[in-house]
Amino acid sequence: MTKGLIALPLFVLSLMAMQATAEPLPQVTDVEVQPLLVHTHRLIEALNHLGAPLPEEVQRALVRASETLDDAKVRQLVQETLDPLCLVMVNINPESRVKVSAGPAAPVLDQQGWRVFLVKVHNRAGVTAPLQCQSEQAQPVANATPAKLRDRWLEIQMFDKRPLAKGLSGIQLEYRPILLYSRDAGRRSAVLAVDVGQGTQDAGFRNDVVIDFECRRSAPVVFVIRDEKGKPTTAGLEIRDQRGRVYPSQNKRLAPDFFFHPQVYRNSGEHVRLPAGEYSIKISRGPEYYGLHRTIEVTGKGQTVEVDLERWVDPSEFGWWSGDHHIHAAGCSHYTNPTEGVHAADMFRHCMGEDLKVGANLTWGPGFDYQKQFFTGKVDKVSVYPYLLRYDVEVSGFGSHQSGHLCLLRLKDQIHPGGDSKHHWPTLCLNTLRWAKKQGAVCGPAHSGWGLEVNTDELPNYKLPPFDGIGANEYIVDVTHKVEGPDGKQVPAVDFLSMCDTPYVWELNIWYHTLNCGFRTRVSGETDFPCIYGERVGLGRAYVRLPGRLNYDQWCEGISQGACYVSDGRSHLIDFVVNEVALGTQRSELKFAGAGPIRVTAKVSALLSEQRDKTIQNASYKKKPYWHIERSRIGESRDVKVELIVNGYPVDEQRIVADGTLHDVAFETNIERSSWAALRILGSSHTNPIFVLVGDRPIRPSRRSAQWCLDGVEQCWTQKERFIAKPELPAAREAYDHARRIYGKIIEESNLDE
Repeated sequence: MTKGLIALPLFVLSLMAMQATAEPLPQVTDVEVQPLLVHTHRLIEALNHLGAPLPEEVQRALVRASETLDDAKVRQLVQETLDPLCLVMVNINPESRVKVSAGPAAPVLDQQGWRVFLVKVHNRAGVTAPLQCQSEQAQPVANATPAKLRDRWLEIQMFDKRPLAKGLSGIQLEYRPILLYSRDAGRRSAVLAVDVGQGTQDAGFRNDVVIDFECRRSAPVVFVIRDEKGKPTTAGLEIRDQRGRVYPSQNKRLAPDFFFHPQVYRNSGEHVRLPAGEYSIKISRGPEYYGLHRTIEVTGKGQTVEVDLERWVDPSEFGWWSGDHHIHAAGCSHYTNPTEGVHAADMFRHCMGEDLKVGANLTWGPGFDYQKQFFTGKVDKVSVYPYLLRYDVEVSGFGSHQSGHLCLLRLKDQIHPGGDSKHHWPTLCLNTLRWAKKQGAVCGPAHSGWGLEVNTDELPNYKLPPFDGIGANEYIVDVTHKVEGPDGKQVPAVDFLSMCDTPYVWELNIWYHTLNCGFRTRVSGETDFPCIYGERVGLGRAYVRLPGRLNYDQWCEGISQGACYVSDGRSHLIDFVVNEVALGTQRSELKFAGAGPIRVTAKVSALLSEQRDKTIQNASYKKKPYWHIERSRIGESRDVKVELIVNGYPVDEQRIVADGTLHDVAFETNIERSSWAALRILGSSHTNPIFVLVGDRPIRPSRRSAQWCLDGVEQCWTQKERFIAKPELPAAREAYDHARRIYGKIIEESNLDE
């Protein structure tokens, strides 16, 4: 054993011992250290993405290597740490000829599963072509006989997607992941041939190597999953072996399992195939349930695992129904085929697995022309009450999207008149809204904060954003407009602002200012799955109060009427009432003849882990996750602060323990002039407002807010004018001029004190 190996982690030494017949790989001594370390870091990220993370001991060894100033020692440490994980080594000589030899990694595969190994590449030619690996045992056979099929037991894939480049880097040494799948169990042999393009194979069979594999037999592990009432249900299962590798292997998953998730969703009675061994399983069902952790020993003979889930809160028992108004079944790069994506049944499984009652599956740009076939104008047939999935539209990647993406819910017709695709839509958001509102749709900007960045955490603040993004940008104009509704009456052009998937300061600031101008835009929660958040659906939620049975159309109407609160699902502001007017009832409005007191009540619950997550708690609000209860934690405690907000400012607060207990909270304050009031747990949840009108006067508490809005119109025009199609420019100018006139009038009417 070399001196360098003495310092290696025991885990790496044990890997090498597993294949004692393999010789240690030759060391590469002429590679530049800086690019080697950069590529090694990207390799770590790629393996994490594949669900095959390097063991912690190996990662720590690589960190030590990066901190070493002796270049020769860095080369030695990197290779002695990664070489034991290599199935083969590839040597590319100066003439680009490829020679292959077996590596020290134990050639163990799993039946009907994918395993990830490394390939060590000594690239003396500086080749930047893709590294290719083939095998006769992985080739399809036309008109195959049973004897020929017996030899076709293997599948191979060189991983060359982000965060890695498709081709080799050209540096002298790098490591690349290779994925292998076994159809069978038992002993199997394969000839692996490697090249970097036609003509690069070395002579004398030196570019291939025979490897004898041990393919571990797998067996079905059935999961019997019951909810808090003992009924069969669906849950997320994150299954890892003792090395931290994810099962089933992420990279080769097919819907309904997504390769960008560590978890899979299984209905009670369904199974996952696992080889014999010990596994750690995280079991989850959305933020309203306690997470579970199990360690199981899999025998390889088939077995059953029983899971009984436990809730800490159920808002639906109080009539508050969760939903995510912005998820996608196609279009994002996460999907294997983004222009087609997946089908309703796949998305529905994810909604059930996160206990998300309503999923608005929005068809948009890249996937529009394929996914449009699934729109029916009603709840999809895969729905099983109380879980509802419906197809609607996000104007994104076409039409008016450059002035701000729009979520169009409860549509009767999904395509704007004039064609049958995404290619003929208006370029002015207001024109899109006119069409949607005429058919009774509920509409609002998506991912509101994009384009509204400011360098402050103050709320409200009066810094002018650039209005240069795809969030609630043209909203600053459209909120001043009314358009024709389905019955011919004038209705607000915008119903809601989307919350929870962009930084909360940027989202809330524009909302507070327009509320201070007397507009009654509501808020709803979204995830933009899997484009902004790919972890799971329902990371941002709207909890809508409905008096009876859950209904998609009425759920959308509840958003429009403000009968909801938004949340990350880890805190809840239930039954918000001001002077006996409950949120969403009586137009969320009460009237005073003159100044007077209000009494505010609500039921509040939140759940924080007993252990702080400093990574989230101390992160800038501009970093993901943008909404998370950990951001609300007070110091080192398990407490959070519930605030009463009047006209954008906190006027009272109450501290509660975030242990899942339901607390009754109450506040009292005086209202001197027409105002709006709401509750929030900043960074986790926020109610819609209740409006208090004093002396029948409009809400005008802040001239500064009105001026901010007027300045926003001017700034937005400088950014968006160039995106408006020439035929729509006159209407666009009139729309912006209308907004200028409205805000000018509001400035004159507003209170001078703020």
